[in-house]
Amino acid sequence: MKKENEAPKEKQGALYDIYSLLHDLVYILAAITLIFVFCVRLVGVNGDSMFPTLHHGDYLALQSNVLMGDLEYGDIIVARKLSFENGEPIVKRVIATEGQTVEICADADGATRVYVDGKVLDEPYINGAMMNTPYFGVVEEGCIFVMGDNRNHSSDSRVASIGQIRLDQVLGKVLFIVFPGADKASGGRDFGRIGAVD
Repeated sequence: MKKENEAPKEKQGALYDIYSLLHDLVYILAAITLIFVFCVRLVGVNGDSMFPTLHHGDYLALQSNVLMGDLEYGDIIVARKLSFENGEPIVKRVIATEGQTVEICADADGATRVYVDGKVLDEPYINGAMMNTPYFGVVEEGCIFVMGDNRNHSSDSRVASIGQIRLDQVLGKVLFIVFPGADKASGGRDFGRIGAVD
């Protein structure tokens, strides 16, 4: 009689273990989904507008707009602007925030510079000398002015189809490169680029 009772208990134990495992998997998947929706997002870079900081094919981890806090000069963001290329996400660097003035003009030496609130920006991250594309404007409330690091090959806030980016169009702030894109010249990947982005 003991043997008859033991068999159903073992059967019930195995079914219960499977149920528990599936139950735990559902919670784990739900937690991972919430993390990737509300905390961290993964995006790929398409194009060379942020070269040399970011390369075509890089995969980036973003701090979600829910948690990113206030943006400031130098932050690299991903935004979606429906008026530009059917709303494809764009990756750019924050140059100025609401209320600041932005002026792009040639200095006394003939070099094109970016001035924010009348002060020239030190921009060691840009790719070569910038062509003279004069601009002057004040960043509107709730907006940011963005530019690509590859200034001569970047569609950014200087272009009417993008213009200033509203904060609600920002998907997140770039934290680090998760996986590097292939180098155009060699075709190889520089895994030393994995890490925080400046």
